[in-house]
Amino acid sequence: MGTMDSENKNLVLILLVLALFTGMAVEVSEGSTAVGVILFLISVFLLTQINFKHLGNSGLLKKSKTYFVIGVFIVSADLYYNFKNGGELGTLDVMTLFFGASLIGTQLQNSQIARVSKFGAYISSVFVVLYLIFYSMFAFLNIDFLHKFDHYMILLPTVKIIGLMGIPLEVIATETVRISGVEEMTMVIGGPCSGLYSMFLLIGIVFGYSQIEKMDFNRTFMMLGFCVAVAYISNLFRVIVLYLTAYYYGEETMMLVHTHIGWIIFAGVAAGIMYFIELKR
Repeated sequence: MGTMDSENKNLVLILLVLALFTGMAVEVSEGSTAVGVILFLISVFLLTQINFKHLGNSGLLKKSKTYFVIGVFIVSADLYYNFKNGGELGTLDVMTLFFGASLIGTQLQNSQIARVSKFGAYISSVFVVLYLIFYSMFAFLNIDFLHKFDHYMILLPTVKIIGLMGIPLEVIATETVRISGVEEMTMVIGGPCSGLYSMFLLIGIVFGYSQIEKMDFNRTFMMLGFCVAVAYISNLFRVIVLYLTAYYYGEETMMLVHTHIGWIIFAGVAAGIMYFIELKR
């Protein structure tokens, strides 16, 4: 019973970390940097509460000055690039810095920090790789995946649902709708509204947890598939809430809701995801 309770606690903590990481990424790139930092610190604290029972046997990132130097270089290079170009830290920057910091942390003498850093390295590296594939490589190869995904998988389904509620929305571009409510406005469904950032984070967390806990392929695949499906459905719900907020309360209120609602919804569905996973154990 003690082992089962420990595993249940781990899953709850991991899903909460997912929600907080999602909130951190959104807040830093679009909302309040201070709130993003607070969410990041809370998520790191929760990571320290996870009992990775197999982590000590993992061969990932053994003590080496090379990893420490690489981590310092990544953090320094990213900060220098943004400082030199006068740009604000975006989602990719945050996750790149997190990866560099995680590499540094794996080489510290504090065992708890080293354990958390190994998990953080999994999360951030998977996010960065997926981001570079879907946002950078696809753009370089002129693969129009993102616009098609936003249009067919996000915009059209949500517009259809809103139409069933008796609220007319006019699709005026691939990722843009016109809303005629308390005020007329256009709303672009793209970028963070695609929900891909959240999926990337989730994939990183599931992958890292499966590697550290030596999970079998079937359970890993089940966790990954179900969590991605819930992330997608939750994002549809988020976009619908934004439509309704814009229609009834206007653009200013909608933008306020837009900044915070994503990670709050993820926190809300975390318990449901954990419950489903435990039923399938």
